[in-house]
Amino acid sequence: MQVAAAPAHNDMHARCAPRPGPQLSIIIPCYNERGNVEPLVRAVAAAVTRYDWELIFVDDNSPDGTIEEVWRLARADSRVRGIVRIDRRGLSSAVIEGILSSSAPIVAVMDGDMQHDESLLEQMADAISTQGYDVAVGSRHVEGGDNSGLANAWRLLLSNAGIRIAQYFLPVRITDPMSGFFAVRRDLFVRSVHELSGTGFKILLDMLMVQKTAPRIIELPFVFRSRQAGESKMGRKVLFQFVQMISYHLRARKKQGANK
Repeated sequence: MQVAAAPAHNDMHARCAPRPGPQLSIIIPCYNERGNVEPLVRAVAAAVTRYDWELIFVDDNSPDGTIEEVWRLARADSRVRGIVRIDRRGLSSAVIEGILSSSAPIVAVMDGDMQHDESLLEQMADAISTQGYDVAVGSRHVEGGDNSGLANAWRLLLSNAGIRIAQYFLPVRITDPMSGFFAVRRDLFVRSVHELSGTGFKILLDMLMVQKTAPRIIELPFVFRSRQAGESKMGRKVLFQFVQMISYHLRARKKQGANK
């Protein structure tokens, strides 16, 4: 009686050498950004050539089919991944889930609306991997930066007022704590997760407010571009969430002081 040979795919699997994971994970929190998904993937692929990277889109179950577009591209490019969240909303919590799904030593966060300059990603990664910084921030308020792409006077007022308020409470000086475009050492972010408020749109500010010692930060100038597709999600609710986050951290600091 002949013994059946083992399936050929087992031999193929044994011959396949493990591939290292990405050096840089780029987290894209998104909602109703279907029209921007493919242009963003193409732009990142053209801009980031010196690092093995992955794009992780974290979609809050957009009704416009954003996640279907992500999955379509992911079938052709394994560097693209999509996470869809059901019955959960919020930029900060989406970023947290995206970063925790990654194992790359450097993680970057950028919007899915093409307003952030993807050509800055390699400089951000360089600052962390070779220059010893903990955080690299895309800043609109250092020399060479510009925020003219803000949609209206309300967003400009909210951004400028928020910056002044945030700077008062931060343990480190930074010109643009309201930036949504930054890179960070993943281990620093993960150590901070349990103390984050996870609310609102300003995950960078949330992360910086919980640091016990000031991280090494570099700010790199970028021009905030005008939105190409879709609509801005920034409304008056953002102001309420900003106040909520500041209050959360002030209460936490007061509690910590009382326990000393």
